[in-house]
Amino acid sequence: MTASLITEPRPAARRKFAFRDVAPYVFISPFFLLFCAFGLFPLLFSIYLSFHRWDPSAGFAAMEWVGWENYVYVLLNDDWFHASLYNTGWMAVVSGVPQHLVALPLAFFMHMAFRRWRNTMVGVYFLPFITSTVAISLVFSSLFSRDYGVINAGLGALSQVPGIGWLFPNENIDWGQPEYTRWMISFVVWWRYVGWNTVLYLSAMQTIPKDLYEAAVMDGASRRKQFWYITLPLLRPMIFFAVTLTIIGNLQLFEEPFILTGPSGGIGQAGRTAAMHMYGTAFVDSDFGTASSIAWILFMLIAVVTWINNRLLGPKK
Repeated sequence: MTASLITEPRPAARRKFAFRDVAPYVFISPFFLLFCAFGLFPLLFSIYLSFHRWDPSAGFAAMEWVGWENYVYVLLNDDWFHASLYNTGWMAVVSGVPQHLVALPLAFFMHMAFRRWRNTMVGVYFLPFITSTVAISLVFSSLFSRDYGVINAGLGALSQVPGIGWLFPNENIDWGQPEYTRWMISFVVWWRYVGWNTVLYLSAMQTIPKDLYEAAVMDGASRRKQFWYITLPLLRPMIFFAVTLTIIGNLQLFEEPFILTGPSGGIGQAGRTAAMHMYGTAFVDSDFGTASSIAWILFMLIAVVTWINNRLLGPKK
């Protein structure tokens, strides 16, 4: 009689059990479908496209296999890409290095000096990062205007210097104005992201035990020694993280120079970055194959520089 009570599960119970196992995958499937459609497929298609010559207005039938020709052309023969890569590297160094040289001591000063008003000061410095790039670029384009800008007015009042063409040429002076364009863009990028790095460093400093600083004070260590021998060594992981973000962001610099100088890149294309050159190659010249190769060359460059940064600042065994 005991054996008769043991029966096979009913079909309905089997179906319910099967749906319960599959249900989690059904619920998370929208993410994977969207990722495959808008993330993975464009990524793989850009790799495939970089080995072709293709004008999208002619349709997919016009795609022509050229192998490594696009990469060879960009690396060896594309002078505009070389110039844009130089501009990108120049502005990345000039805007990126001062970000951390200012953000580190500024974060330390705010951490040690401000107590009650610390969050207010953090909000003030973080405000440029969350402000619209278009709004920031319009404000700075007005400040650096050749004829009506406050910067040129101040320079003229101090030294009687005619208006410098920060973004557009000035026929009255024969100076290296392309350099001024790069300096201006670098200043805008520095001004916008120095607050972001300050917040990163400040958040990391707040995790450092206060006992270390108290012991250093009892031993007679000054603020400078506390910063050099306590704060900097313990901030190494955050420095590596912040510098990595700066490298990736600056080598992909696009928004600020594009809005300030337009697609041309300003005077002598001094503000034309590698990302802007890729955009112009694709959407102005309608050469999506070469633009895809530029994208992957830029990706490899970022990977190499990030690897070097990892060797210098990354965690040590």
